[in-house]
Amino acid sequence: MHVQSFRTRCVVSFGLITSVLAPGAVCAAPGQPATAGAETRVARAYQVAVRQGPLAVQAFLAQFPKGADLHVHLTAGVYAETLIRIAAEDKVCIDPVKAQFARDAQGKTAKEPCKAPLLSAAELNGSSLTPSQQDRYDRVIDAFSMRNYVPTPGFSGHDQFFSTFDRFGGLDKSHIGQWLDEITRRSDAENNQYLELMHTPPFGHAARIAHEIGWNPDFAQMRQALIEHGLRDEIALDREETRKAVEARNDIQKCGTPQASSACRVQVRFIYQVLRAFSPEQVFAQTLLGFETVQQAIEQGSDDWIGINFVQPEDYMVAMRDYSLHMKMVEYLHGLYPKVHISLHAGELAPGMVPPEGLKFHVRQAVEVAHAERIGHGVDVMYEDDAQGLLKEMARKHVMVEVNLTSNDGILGITGDRHPFQYYRAAHVPVALSTDDQAVSRIDLMHEYVRAANDYRLTYADLKQLARTGMEHNFLPGTSLWATPDAFMTPATACKAQILGGSKPSTACKAFLDANEKAAAQWELEKRFREFESKF
Repeated sequence: MHVQSFRTRCVVSFGLITSVLAPGAVCAAPGQPATAGAETRVARAYQVAVRQGPLAVQAFLAQFPKGADLHVHLTAGVYAETLIRIAAEDKVCIDPVKAQFARDAQGKTAKEPCKAPLLSAAELNGSSLTPSQQDRYDRVIDAFSMRNYVPTPGFSGHDQFFSTFDRFGGLDKSHIGQWLDEITRRSDAENNQYLELMHTPPFGHAARIAHEIGWNPDFAQMRQALIEHGLRDEIALDREETRKAVEARNDIQKCGTPQASSACRVQVRFIYQVLRAFSPEQVFAQTLLGFETVQQAIEQGSDDWIGINFVQPEDYMVAMRDYSLHMKMVEYLHGLYPKVHISLHAGELAPGMVPPEGLKFHVRQAVEVAHAERIGHGVDVMYEDDAQGLLKEMARKHVMVEVNLTSNDGILGITGDRHPFQYYRAAHVPVALSTDDQAVSRIDLMHEYVRAANDYRLTYADLKQLARTGMEHNFLPGTSLWATPDAFMTPATACKAQILGGSKPSTACKAFLDANEKAAAQWELEKRFREFESKF
């Protein structure tokens, strides 16, 4: 693009795109702190990219600071190629007909020797593949993800998406450290600094004693019986699993050494997943175990578990039947464990998936009954009773929505103006972008930013708001950098009149940041914004 009439020209390069800003623009030298007009210059460069097209937006946003991904399922964040490689290392068998890891008679992952028609995963992970092996490899990748999937009348995107978990599940949990390595390296590469990973640790003991005791609708009596039967015995196992995983990730990335990978910068915390498509006694027991585990971690000041969430398809029969009961379970336990943060999958539904009345109350009950601080998906919000009133309530309470555009498209078929993204924003409900299941959807967080930018014609200021909102609503301990919730204008008193993200905060500001991990992470985001904008 050439504009010869400009008296002052500022050439901006990002990726393969070179653009020219408006007359009078002042460029900061590369690597120097951004000036007061930096955001204006970058906003103009972004608009040039928008006019040039989606690929220019992609190039522009490649290193845009994205802050946090707050809605990520750990096992579904690992690409199928990695799972096949790990399966080969573990000598796992693959069922080529079902395109999944094979199971033995006890339902466990089958290992070599693999009896026909099963084949060894190593056959699909060799130094070279025959045409038939390549075909099988491709079929497994497709079966483990949404790659190449085309919905049919008998098998929807929803069906394909959720069937993947059974196909690739069952690998040894000793590999979680490797999975953390992959996910954090990808996050670091796209300039994302913080992850909250949903994970289901061992809960077999809790489930067994729950079934032995049986269901008791008196929550207090049910809780007491579970504790008396040793439910807390499993907490140590759950926390040891994540401790070993974090330790393995740190070893792989050489964190804390001169050879440390830049991916070590990515902070990770864990959200305890509860499986909601089972009997009430099992769901209550696992939920109680989750609250107990997270509460212990928080009280000890540990950097592992910080919150709880319910998973499995919301439209499943048991999940629909017991939804209100589940919200009451969370309400009861929240009263006993108030430090445990709550983010809930709610409203991941679309018209036709369930009867109309099933769309009318899920988000509201998550907010009003279960005290959810964040809502995952919230796609059916406009079908809720008094939707406008609910939006106002969410805005007033600062309940954030984790928006997963690609997942909502693949699972629900909801895109564009059928998605409530813009309704949330218009009602001043805080929203942030997240990936949901990166590997199943074959995406990363940058993909979601590009999609949102293109689909909803977002400005550069809108994109910064999304990133800041994610960091505002993470579950890190401490108070926010910002004086007013979701108003990113004035910092907390201790850091007023400071260069946000600067390398030399005042003594008072530094003390504030040292005492508040959330504020420190937000300061880091502002630093990354300054670095990004200084290049324009």
